[in-house]
Amino acid sequence: MELTVLCASFVLFLVLGVPVAFAIGLSCLATYAVEGLPLATAIQMMVSGMNVFSFLAIPFFIFSGELMLHGGIADKIMDFARSLVGHWKGGLGLANVMASTLFGGVSGSPVADTSAMGGVMIPIMKREGYSADYAVNVTTHASLTGALMPTSHNMIIYAFAAQAASGVIDGHTIKGVSIGDLMFAGLVPVFWIMVCMLVAAYWQAARNGFPKRADGRSLIERFPGWPAVLRRFVAALPGLAVVGVILGCVMGGVTTATEAAAIAVAYSLALTTLVYRTMSREKLVKALGKASRTTGVILLLIGVSNMLRWQMAYLEIPDTIEAALLHATRQPWLMLLYINIIQIVLGIFLDMAAHILITTPLFLPLAIQMGVGPVQFGMMLLLNCALGLVHPPVGTVQFVGCAIGEISIGQATKTAWPYYLAIWVAINLVTYVAVFSTWLPSLITGHPVF
Repeated sequence: MELTVLCASFVLFLVLGVPVAFAIGLSCLATYAVEGLPLATAIQMMVSGMNVFSFLAIPFFIFSGELMLHGGIADKIMDFARSLVGHWKGGLGLANVMASTLFGGVSGSPVADTSAMGGVMIPIMKREGYSADYAVNVTTHASLTGALMPTSHNMIIYAFAAQAASGVIDGHTIKGVSIGDLMFAGLVPVFWIMVCMLVAAYWQAARNGFPKRADGRSLIERFPGWPAVLRRFVAALPGLAVVGVILGCVMGGVTTATEAAAIAVAYSLALTTLVYRTMSREKLVKALGKASRTTGVILLLIGVSNMLRWQMAYLEIPDTIEAALLHATRQPWLMLLYINIIQIVLGIFLDMAAHILITTPLFLPLAIQMGVGPVQFGMMLLLNCALGLVHPPVGTVQFVGCAIGEISIGQATKTAWPYYLAIWVAINLVTYVAVFSTWLPSLITGHPVF
């Protein structure tokens, strides 16, 4: 009865258009009431879920990304990427992939990445002979790499959700997950995502003859020369260095992830005000406001999701799901395939933060049984969640890209399949080849990371 109330009320609230955070909270309160539990327990779970010191990294990472977004860093990165590959067939599309990947490392947010790079690149690509749907799809799908970058606040959320994970893999005891390991783990998958996206963007450009003029003639830029490439790289380097600053702080062991995020804010502020001098008072206020709103939404999601986690544990939902999947198969590769498919379906309906908080306690214990550690599973989960950002009805990133490109979601979706395929290939690489996620953090820390 209680499980029916929880699921039915949550689905009903979503259908009615209630925001995900409120839908989770209201469905939990309804279930508490049916069970006869004191509502004070629900509030206690909500407050305790948000009252975690490491969550201070979330507003810092978000604010750092907003400073970079409004400080003109995207223009420098775009100029460098365009000078490097803009002279190839489909060059602006390839430059877009590279620039979006690089700026994803700076912002740590697929939405901010799409807003910044899309606002610059999509109008240019449309003007230079690329279709609107091509420009939008290249931008939105390449920006998903921001979810796996060291500046991503979603890694902090996952680390919190996975803190209770435990088990044994290859004789090594697993207990929780290190945020530092996650930061290093994302770098290799991001590289291969970029490679897959470059292949998809090049193939589609070659197939459609992009770029081309209105009369059908090809239009390809001239290579500006290596000195120009070097100059533009030097101009973009201070912005790209924020990733190195964060990783250097964490690798040095002198700071926590929260302190590293605070240093990133100080660096971003100094860079945009003193070096580039692109940060005005109006832009700073706008960045502060956007970071505050985003932080508020995320912390509310964390609080209500903690209520939901407690409720699921009370109703033994994770045990039920685990038993059902183990009954379906005990083959590790097939089990991981089922988990990926379920994650992709859930990503269509759930926002990324809610998706991470709800599904991590459901599937991570099962993944550990299959020999997949919390670091590798984190990369799987973040990629699956990111893919949901380009799927309607929740596809926030795709909505932003389509608004910039002035096309409908349906028009963009019709030609998006090469990019879905590219991301799916990347998901499977991370799922079935553990070294993609674990090699670099194991090398940095000097001990096995799972």
